[in-house]
Amino acid sequence: QVQLVESGGDSVQAGGSLRLSCSISGYTYRTYCMAWFRQAPGKERDVVARFRSDGSTNYADSVKGRFTISKDNAKNTLYLQMNSLKPEDTAMYYCAAARSGVTSCIAGLFPASYWGQGTQVTVSS
Repeated sequence: QVQLVESGGDSVQAGGSLRLSCSISGYTYRTYCMAWFRQAPGKERDVVARFRSDGSTNYADSVKGRFTISKDNAKNTLYLQMNSLKPEDTAMYYCAAARSGVTSCIAGLFPASYWGQGTQVTVSS
C-alpha cells in the first residue's frame, strides 16, 4: 500500500524559504514519477514540479528558478525546496506519485495515482 505523507508547511514572510518533505512508503519501483502539486482556495490543483527516476525534472513557469525538487533514495523522501517565496505561492501543497511503470510524466498531464494529505504553505507580504 502506497502512502505519501507531507510535512514542512508553515507561515512565512515574502522572500523567505521553506523545504517540504514527502515521506514515501510502499512505493519502491525502479522507474517512477513523482510530483508536487498545489491548490489555492477557489483554484484548481496544479503541478509545480516533477521528478522522474532517471533524474529528469520539470517546473511550472511560475516557480522556475525558485523551487527545486529532489529525492533522497536512502531516506525514501521527496523534497521541494522553495526559495524567494511570494504571497501567490500560498496554497496547500500535495505530493503525488504515478503508478508503477509510468515514465511519461515530465510534460503534459501528470498521471497521479497516489496522493498525500497535503501541507499548508502561507506566505505573507
